[in-house]
Amino acid sequence: MARKNISSELLADSIQGLLNYSLKTKKRNFCETIEIHFGLKNFDPARDKRIAGNTELPHAPRKKFACLVLGNEAHIQEAKELGIDFRSLDDLKKVNRDKKIVKKMGKSYDKILASATIIRQVPRLLGPHLNRMGKFPLALRPNETIAEKVEGFAKNVKFQLKFKVGAPMCLSAPIGNVEMTEKHIEENIIAATNFVLSMMKKGWQNMKKIHVKSSMGPTFTIYGFSA
Repeated sequence: MARKNISSELLADSIQGLLNYSLKTKKRNFCETIEIHFGLKNFDPARDKRIAGNTELPHAPRKKFACLVLGNEAHIQEAKELGIDFRSLDDLKKVNRDKKIVKKMGKSYDKILASATIIRQVPRLLGPHLNRMGKFPLALRPNETIAEKVEGFAKNVKFQLKFKVGAPMCLSAPIGNVEMTEKHIEENIIAATNFVLSMMKKGWQNMKKIHVKSSMGPTFTIYGFSA
């Protein structure tokens, strides 16, 4: 769907311009994230309440994906082999529901995984704070590998918008970083656009503008140049 309405030449030029600015013109001392922004139209905030959805991109958009495993012996061993941070049941007992420690844990990781035998004890051992932060652990079942789970999460992005009268109607999410190849960035842009279009009631008629930008760079419009 996206390739029919987005010029391949314009998309390629935009990606090159974005990377050229971030890697040559104004190189930063950190790896910039690349975001995609969808400006929407033809929605009625009084009737349309919200749009939300998750999708898995072809390539992980973040250079680093921080994960913590609250594991049994088998999962701790796997986490060690993968170089992933972990905590044992005894480690969690020592936390003793300390709010500061739990909040720091939630802020330090993109996702927290827990063995099925441990996840039931998380509320008792850590309190409600992870849940309030949207970081409550996701269950690791005996037949699941941490590697597969982490790979899927690393590629996953979320688009969410709560409509409000007078507020901008825009969906955005990270779709890459400036150290990725142009091909991988393009593939992620197309995949993200197709997913967002699938959430639109009227398809392209709900799309006003699409642009991409790096964390500190200028905006590059790839669709919708008229007001």
